[in-house]
Amino acid sequence: MDISKLRHNQHIRIILLLVTVGLIVLMFPHGEAIESDVAVNSIWIKNDLIASITFEILKDPAQIEKEREAAARKVYQVFNKDVNVPSMVLDTIHFYNKKLVSAIRKIKNNPNVQYSLNDIPLSKESFEVLKNIKSSGSRSDISLSKIFAFCDTELKRIYRRGIVNIPLSQIEKDTISVRDGKFERNYLKVNFHDIPSLSNYIDHSLRKNLGSDQTINSAVKEYLTKFIKPNIIFSKEETETAVKEAINKVPTNLGIVNENERIVAKHDRVTPEIKAKIDSYRIAKGASIGTFDTIMQNVGKFLHVLLILIPLIIYLSLFRRKIYNNNIKLMLISITFLFVSFTAFLTTQIETEQSLEYLILVPVASMLLTIVFDSRIGFYSTVVIALIVSGIRGNDYMLAITNIAAGGLAAYTVRDIKNRNQIFHSFLFVLLGYVLSIIAFGLERIDSWEVILNSSAYALSNSLLSPALTFGLIIFVEKIFGITTELTLFELTDFNSPLLKELANNAPGTFAHSMTIGSMVEKAAITIGASALLARVGAYYHDIGKTVRPEGFVENQLDNKNIHEDLSVKESVDLIIGHVTKGIELAKKYSLPNEIIDFIPMHHGTMVIDFFYNKAKELYGEQNVDINDFRYPGPKPNTKETALLMLADASESAVRSMDDPEPEKVENYVNNLIKMRIDDGQLDDSPLTFDDIKKIKESFVSILLSQHHKRIRYPKQEELEKKNDDN
Repeated sequence: MDISKLRHNQHIRIILLLVTVGLIVLMFPHGEAIESDVAVNSIWIKNDLIASITFEILKDPAQIEKEREAAARKVYQVFNKDVNVPSMVLDTIHFYNKKLVSAIRKIKNNPNVQYSLNDIPLSKESFEVLKNIKSSGSRSDISLSKIFAFCDTELKRIYRRGIVNIPLSQIEKDTISVRDGKFERNYLKVNFHDIPSLSNYIDHSLRKNLGSDQTINSAVKEYLTKFIKPNIIFSKEETETAVKEAINKVPTNLGIVNENERIVAKHDRVTPEIKAKIDSYRIAKGASIGTFDTIMQNVGKFLHVLLILIPLIIYLSLFRRKIYNNNIKLMLISITFLFVSFTAFLTTQIETEQSLEYLILVPVASMLLTIVFDSRIGFYSTVVIALIVSGIRGNDYMLAITNIAAGGLAAYTVRDIKNRNQIFHSFLFVLLGYVLSIIAFGLERIDSWEVILNSSAYALSNSLLSPALTFGLIIFVEKIFGITTELTLFELTDFNSPLLKELANNAPGTFAHSMTIGSMVEKAAITIGASALLARVGAYYHDIGKTVRPEGFVENQLDNKNIHEDLSVKESVDLIIGHVTKGIELAKKYSLPNEIIDFIPMHHGTMVIDFFYNKAKELYGEQNVDINDFRYPGPKPNTKETALLMLADASESAVRSMDDPEPEKVENYVNNLIKMRIDDGQLDDSPLTFDDIKKIKESFVSILLSQHHKRIRYPKQEELEKKNDDN
């Protein structure tokens, strides 16, 4: 299917509307009875609210989260006590005591027997120390029996306290929870040994019981520590389970409201407790509805959003037909609405007490649509988006007013934007709209200044973010959607732009002609309801191709030498037509918008270059000349603005060549030139009406007469016009 047909297809327009409304409906609160949201300290102006069902008063999600975090922090790390470890360790050391004695006896009886590490868990050095104690009769104060008794006593003493299997420094709290079978008790962690602290404890006991001989103490310590195993074992899984159980025990409600109980009375002030009841009642009602009611509720939401959009749709269809009939532009509006709606939806998904609603990017949509289209579209869209956002936020009336104020001021600041940096001037106005609204509703609700300042801080963030985001999105929108904004057009009117500077320097006559044409089409465009700015910019750039060979055009032949006298007919025609193709190449090289590039070929359409066509017929005979070789390549003008330029270009050039521009002659000249183009079919593709043509003629004649009116001759003017021999 032709892309241009899709751009204007009515069915696509309807699908776009349905998809937009449907996606916005998905962002509305689910399952809840949609009623107006209430704020703390506001006055309940409706009738007494009576509960139709029994329901729980739900805690605020942020409060529940805090309580759960507090409950989790109170849980101690869980350790399991292995009661079998002490007896197992004692049995093992008793066994190796016997093996150690036996090994020493064998070596004593047979010195050739080699010591084996597999038999005794000791290093060779430590084994030699203990062997010497056994065989030495001079060391009666220390014997293996005494060492074995020391080990036995110390192990019992150590396991009475217990040994944890992780360093005490890695235990977060001062207390741990120890499970011994079915029983569980909390102990201070310092009551237990860990491996690092146990080493110090054994050193101290050795010096106290066996003396200060470091060699013997090291051997005994090595022997003892070979058998020690932790009996207080940390359980990560049971600790996590305990945390989960503690979290699950946190109640999620503050109480119960029974059926037919009054929730709030008319004219009562809404306290935090009453708001909690109202919010809980809304959720409970939503949870109690069935499938049919859910479908009906979604139908209601759909109609809700559609009713908000209908006034804007009617306005576009009546007063902005170009936008209404262009599905690409409608898609841009749709995406903008969905983008802002999604930011509003995100603020409802984050459970916090902070004022996230002031981060919703309504000002971005206001500024973007104002710059791309106009201030009325920007403001009307702001109202629509503000109402949609308030619906997503639970029909928050105060938020709707706040966004209308901030978004309206944002649209106001960029309504006559001349350059991109002007976007950042909107910061103060957006902030002003937010802050005034926050203060107004804050005072009405008797909010504390802390709450007002907190909300204003979020509004400040939005005021800083929105202009920067808009600045970036404009470039994106122009590239992706192929839309040329007035901002871009204003930038192109700057005479310091590269192409206009090149035109002024290389082809000053053409530059002056373009400026004159710009004034003509701008005034005429206003009279026929066309875009005056687009027409003026198109006029400025329509002849930029003449900068390649400016001497080939009469307005730049300042020395009255016509180069066409030295060229063949074909060379002259190629040179003249070439200013169109060269102009398009230059325009693309400098990235001019397509709307401006269209003016370059369309201002001549498919007109015939009459002078050289007639000259060729004289030289070669009419039967030997093809008229199509003397036509511009086109296409013909297809907008009011490009048609205006074609008529203005012909009229200005012709009148400029007149020796005596009398009003009647000028009017006739303009009428005939326009008639010739109508008869030649050059305006067949343009939307100009006969009423437009009449207004254009009147506008052109008025401007051309003012530019070429007769002036009073100065005294002695004839003498001044003569050449002075002294010069």
